[in-house]
Amino acid sequence: MSSSDIYPLVSIIIPHWNNFPVLEECLLSIKKCSYPNYEIIVVDNASEDNSSQKIKAQFPEIILIENQINNGYAGGCNLGVSKASGKYLLFLNNDTTHEKGWIEPLVNHLEKNKSAAAVQPKILNYYQNNLFDYAGGSGGHMDILCFPFARGRLFLEQELDRGQYDSLEKIFWTSGTAMIVRKNLFMKAGKFDKTFFAHMEEIDLCWRLQMLGYNVWVEPKSVVYHKNAVSLPMYTLKKYYLNHRNSLYMLCSNFSLPLAIYLLPIRIILENIAFIYSLSKFDWRHMAAIFMALFWLLFHPHLIIKKRRKNKSLKAGKESKIIKNLFKGSVVLEYYILRKKTYREIFTKAES
Repeated sequence: MSSSDIYPLVSIIIPHWNNFPVLEECLLSIKKCSYPNYEIIVVDNASEDNSSQKIKAQFPEIILIENQINNGYAGGCNLGVSKASGKYLLFLNNDTTHEKGWIEPLVNHLEKNKSAAAVQPKILNYYQNNLFDYAGGSGGHMDILCFPFARGRLFLEQELDRGQYDSLEKIFWTSGTAMIVRKNLFMKAGKFDKTFFAHMEEIDLCWRLQMLGYNVWVEPKSVVYHKNAVSLPMYTLKKYYLNHRNSLYMLCSNFSLPLAIYLLPIRIILENIAFIYSLSKFDWRHMAAIFMALFWLLFHPHLIIKKRRKNKSLKAGKESKIIKNLFKGSVVLEYYILRKKTYREIFTKAES
């Protein structure tokens, strides 16, 4: 048995835009990892801080793709895959650091569990190592109205890691902060949807992987630390807009038509409530983002129809199997009205 059979090649793909010191720390952290067979592909999304030249000078062994425009996370990762030779694709944010043995548990899971398409590590906060990170926690879930949440994080509420989510678990989505995917299934599912640009493209991908009949997991034995919102700060208009628009885009595109027609009015009511709430707080950026997201939805039906047609060719089983992995209620109501602040308060059944 060759070493490549024991340690299959992993292609680590890192989209990057500006702030070279952040990327440098990430690359140096990867170099300390114990997994012996990997390649690193950095996709520079037209950085303006001379990042490409610095990468060439300091990390000449890295495969570097230099874009002339910013293709975002989705487009950048897709370009990275075009140069990837690995059996597995490990998509990674540039603002992460890693435990020494973080890759082995992810690869081992995919090697042993042939029904698994993607796996994510436990993601903790870089600045407070015992705090679950906003972007993924210990595995992502979603409610029926396409509001995402994670074990360890509900909206802005982040829990301390006390080992409460250290169980291996089937989840709905793996975080784009750090996730490993079978290359053949990534291609079969149609890669990341570039329309998303950034935010929730990984949720959409995981949804399509489930359409193919596979599932996704979190492996908490693997640990990554994330700085969060370095490339796109939390409270910007663009971030608000992408979160609202991309969630609505998924709802309209990925559910069956009858279910999408049933759920969309309920979701729009919640969008209007969020708009009024933002108005009461004089949060003009959030108000503008919600309006822009609804406006985009109204004037881009052709993209939704195109995506629905593509998704139809992927479906290997009944939609009911995928819906079983969704929370049937509204996490918004549970959190804001019933004041439940942790995953376990709402999802005790999911943990039993």
